[in-house]
This record gives sequence, structure tokens and C-alpha cells, in this order.
Amino acid sequence: MLIADAFFYLFATITVGAAVMVISARNPVHAVLFLILAFVSSAGIFILLGAEFLAFILVVVYVGAVAVLFMFVVMMLDVDFTELRSGFLSYLPVGALIGIILLAELILVLGSWVITPEVAAHVATPTPPLTEISNTEALGRVLYTKYVYFFQAAGVILLIAMIGAIVLTLQHKTGVKRQSIAAQVARTPADAIEIKQVESGKGLL
Repeated sequence: MLIADAFFYLFATITVGAAVMVISARNPVHAVLFLILAFVSSAGIFILLGAEFLAFILVVVYVGAVAVLFMFVVMMLDVDFTELRSGFLSYLPVGALIGIILLAELILVLGSWVITPEVAAHVATPTPPLTEISNTEALGRVLYTKYVYFFQAAGVILLIAMIGAIVLTLQHKTGVKRQSIAAQVARTPADAIEIKQVESGKGLL
């Protein structure tokens, strides 16, 4: 038990420290590296809790896809972060209001465990118990049976968000020829072919 506690405090300390460095690092590449460290440390905590599926998903999806993709975007697109930070003060009141609301919600959630301890009795438990099947199988059974509609709705929302992000960030440069499927399909032989009568012994001018 002492070894598990030691690893928990180790991973928790690294996670909190890396999270602080993510928001305080001036170099965006360093911030992404600290973010990867925070994800890996959080995965270690999930493994200590017996949620190995969440740990694998955290490493494979977030570290292997999201964080690395963000790093390549930052390094290849040469984003001007000075220009992005120029309007920070204008959004500060709205951000502070949202932060206060989230802090109030966290206080209410944590305070309910102290004010009403019987809330712990209503916490949902895995079905069936983890002693019979693995954590991954139990999570899959609950996710694809009881919460299947919420799971599908979340997928649709993420798909819409992805399409919206692509549409908002897509910029067409002037002077660059692009393929238009509708224009190609709508072409007629008269538009595509021009027939000229060439006299004998003369070429085209």
C-alpha cells in the first residue's frame, strides 16, 4: 500500500506541476511537451485506480493524436502568438466570469460531499461488478447499452464541431486555381470544344 501511495503522490505532483507549466510557458512547443507529460502522469493515476482503459485512451488519443497534431500545427504554420495575445484583455471580463461560475460549481459539488454524506450512496457502480469482468468490458457494456444515445449524440456534436472548425479556418488564396466539381459536371460540349475551320495551307493564329 505504501508503494501505491508513493506512486500516486508522485504522479499527482508531476501532473499538477506540468499543468501549471502548460499555462505559464511562453514557448508554445514547450507548453505542448508539458501537456504530454501531464497526460502521461494522469494515465499513471488511472492505472493505479484500476481504470486501465481510460489510461490507454488518454495516451493513445490525446498524446498520440491531439497533442502531437497541435505541436505540428504550431511548428509548421508559424502562428504569430503575439498577434493572438493582443486581444487578451478584451476577453478578460468574460473569461473571469466563466471562471467564477466554474469555481462556484466545483465548490457546490465538493461541498455536497461534506453537507450531505448520503450522496455517496447514490453514486453509480459498474454493472456488472469489476470482479467478474475487466474494466474495459464493463465500461463498454454500460456505454453501448445504457448510454448509447448519449454516446451517439456526442459523436454527432464532435463531427459538427470539426466541420465548423474547418469551414471557419479555411482560407482561399487569390490567384490559386481550385477544382470545382459542380462546374465540371455542368460543362457542355459547346463550352469545352471550339471547332475552327482552317483553310488549306494556313495554320491557326
